[in-house]
Amino acid sequence: MDTQPSQVIAVFGATGKQGGSVVDALLSRGARVRALVRDPGSDRARALVRRGVELARIDIGDPVSLSVALQRVGAFFFMTTPEGHTLSEVEAETRQGVALVDAVVSAAVPNVVFSSVGGAERDSGVPHFESKRRVEEHLEKSGLHATLVRPVAFMDNFASPGPTVDNGEVVLRWPLPDGVPLQLVAVRDIGRISALFLLGTARAPGGAVEIAGDERTGSQIAAAFGEHTGLPARYEALPLDVLGDDTDARAMFRWFAQPPAYQADINAVKRIEPGTWDLPAWLRSGGWAPPTPTR
Repeated sequence: MDTQPSQVIAVFGATGKQGGSVVDALLSRGARVRALVRDPGSDRARALVRRGVELARIDIGDPVSLSVALQRVGAFFFMTTPEGHTLSEVEAETRQGVALVDAVVSAAVPNVVFSSVGGAERDSGVPHFESKRRVEEHLEKSGLHATLVRPVAFMDNFASPGPTVDNGEVVLRWPLPDGVPLQLVAVRDIGRISALFLLGTARAPGGAVEIAGDERTGSQIAAAFGEHTGLPARYEALPLDVLGDDTDARAMFRWFAQPPAYQADINAVKRIEPGTWDLPAWLRSGGWAPPTPTR
């Protein structure tokens, strides 16, 4: 389904990293963008206006505001994020997604892209994966023309906190056994790939695609940071105990440690977007700056 150039594409989460990457990709292709925001007066919202983005004020608890904001749009991108890591906060994420899907139905939006998470459909047992799956299911039942984009672990999560530099050596510490491959994607590429689906210039077989740009073990990730800085590097696998009582994070890293966890076909992803970054490309883009060395 092609979105006409004159049609507006609405984006939820446009003031955040992921939604912002979609806005970037759409604007670079000359699309008209409407950002659904809670506070049009915020610094980030005003920055969007300066770039030519239209704002629509919404209240996620007000179905009328959502439906009005989605009137006369050709396509809609949305994602959901839990406000925290407690089970109740994760469950609230599902309610947010369901409200947005219902608004899309009410406004009869012809083309929808939902950014979920890799493995959402595979009974991962990770609370914030399961919450997104509930949104996927509601979207699937709606009968809407929709594409599910399922990103894997974000490279951008290495920006802070990321590896340290200890005594002239880059050290990456994560609660994941070494030797276990983990797939990674740049947030920038979530935007670029989602924009292609929103504009109708690409399609996902079966209406869903898991997206990644690289796959590396802990030591291989550390090595990429080392090569980028010109320093020696090593990886330290930490126990899950470092995550404390964060049930959601513990479940996710436990799932990571039982491959195959993420299952993106990276070659297929690059057929959709050949410029998808691997980890070295993300590092070269300035995604991470070495911290002040410790002694």
